[in-house]
Amino acid sequence: MSSSTAVPGQSPIAETAPQSLCALEPRVPADRLVAEMVPPPRFDSVRFDTYVPDPNQPSQTEAVEVLASFAAGLGGAHATGSGKARSASSMGWWRAAGGRFGKKQAAPTGPRGVYLDGGYGVGKTHLLASLWHATPADPSLKAFGTFVELTNLVGALGFQQTVQTLSGHRLLCIDEFELDDPGDTVLVSSLLSRLVEAGVALAATSNTLPGKLGEGRFAAADFLREIQGLSSHFRPLRIDGEDYRHRGLPEAPPPYSDDQVTRAAYATAGAALDDFPSLLDHLARVHPSRYGALTDGITAVCLTDVRPVPDQSTALRLVVLADRLYDREIPVLASGLPFDRLFSDEMLNGGYRKKYFRAISRLTALARDAKGLVGQ
Repeated sequence: MSSSTAVPGQSPIAETAPQSLCALEPRVPADRLVAEMVPPPRFDSVRFDTYVPDPNQPSQTEAVEVLASFAAGLGGAHATGSGKARSASSMGWWRAAGGRFGKKQAAPTGPRGVYLDGGYGVGKTHLLASLWHATPADPSLKAFGTFVELTNLVGALGFQQTVQTLSGHRLLCIDEFELDDPGDTVLVSSLLSRLVEAGVALAATSNTLPGKLGEGRFAAADFLREIQGLSSHFRPLRIDGEDYRHRGLPEAPPPYSDDQVTRAAYATAGAALDDFPSLLDHLARVHPSRYGALTDGITAVCLTDVRPVPDQSTALRLVVLADRLYDREIPVLASGLPFDRLFSDEMLNGGYRKKYFRAISRLTALARDAKGLVGQ
C-alpha cells in the first residue's frame, strides 16, 4: 500500500511501504518443486561460449571442451539398464576425455557422469548450467538443482515417487553436492544409484575449501569416497582458479546505517525490509524448500541490525536463504556487521565450513549488487 511514512530523524518518505519476509509463509506444491528443477534465473542465459576462462588457468579452457563434448554425447537414445540402448555417438565424450584423464577410457558399462572439482567462484555452476542448456533434450527431460533442493524434493514426493519422476530424464545436474551430512549423502547416493540403473546421466559440483586448492583432488576424493557405489560413473574434472566474484572487483561495501537501509527499502519498488534477528526467527518456521518461494516478487532484501548468527541450525537455514537469493540475483542491503562476521570461528572451522564460506562469498556479491540502492 502507498503511504507517507516517517523515518525517525528524517522527513517523511512518500513511497510504497516495503514488504516483510517475516509476514510471508508460502505454500509450495510438489509439482512446482519438480517444474523448478532448471538452472536458476542468474544462469538463464549462460552458455559455454559465455564462460570466460582465465588465460592463466588452462584447466578452465579444457573443462569447457570436455563438457561440450559430454553434452553432445547425450543426444542419443535414452539409456536403459546400464546403457544398453545408448547410441554409439553417445560414447564420444569418453573418447574425447581421454586426453584429460590420461589413457583413453573404454566405454563404461553405466551412464556417464562428471564431477566438477574446484574452489569457490571458478565458474562451476556456470559450466554446469551450460551443460544443461547444451544437452540436446527437451527441458522436461533435464533436471538441475542443488543438493539441498534434491533432498527437499525427496522429502516432498517420497523416495519412490522421486525415482519415478526423474528416471525418464536424460540428465540430472546436482550443484553444490554436500558431503557434510552423512544421512542426506546416503539418501542421495541411493537415489542416484536408482537413476543410474534407469540410464540417467549425472553431473555434479562441490567445493574445495579456500586455501586447499594445492592439496590435489581433496574435494574429489571426498566426493568419490562418499558415493562409493557410484564412483565408477564419475570422472573428476579439476577446475583451478581464483574466486571470480572478487577478481578485479572492489571490496564489498561496508554495512550502511539503519536509516540508509530503511530509506532505500521505501524507495525501491518490490523491496523487503526486515530486522535480521526477526528474519532468522522466521526462517525457523518456514521449510527450506519454500525459501525460493519466500522471495517471489522481491526485488531487493533490506536488513537492519545484522549480527552474528547464534547457532548452527540457524546458520544452516541462512545458508539456504543466501543460495536462493544468489540464484535469483536479489541484492542485499544491510546495516550492522559485515557479512564476513556472520559466522563464528568455531563454525568456520567446523564440519559445515564449506557452506559458510559459500554463503559469505554469495552474500558479499549481493551486497555489491545492492550498492546502487542507496541514495535513490
